[in-house]
Amino acid sequence: MSDLKSPKITKTDAEWREQLTPEQYRILREHGTERAFTGPYWNSTEKGLYRCAACDEALFISDTKFDAGCGWPSYFEPVKPDAVTEHRDISHGMVRTEIRCANCGGHLGHVFPDGPPPTGLRYCINGHSMVFEPQA
Repeated sequence: MSDLKSPKITKTDAEWREQLTPEQYRILREHGTERAFTGPYWNSTEKGLYRCAACDEALFISDTKFDAGCGWPSYFEPVKPDAVTEHRDISHGMVRTEIRCANCGGHLGHVFPDGPPPTGLRYCINGHSMVFEPQA
């Protein structure tokens, strides 16, 4: 896991609050989560690119999205290996691997070892942490 990589974009708390919606701020900056089956993109099948809602960094492409049945957008790999960083999360009485945007440090969700081939991973991502760019 990569806890050593520092985000490239840093802003004050006030700057993030001004830029993000209240829900985006709660998820990206306070490590919150949206309720299953309520956020954007969990059931989207449109082709395109998912970007970080805080810094516009490319995170996932629709070709790696799959229906995990969990109620959150799920992907089997990020758009590039260094798009996200992994961090040990021991909140809620369990050990999980948190995923953050490598560019701004925003909380995206978690990764689990129960995804499909070819990676066997499930990047379970909060829809409010992303914006979607349809394929042209």
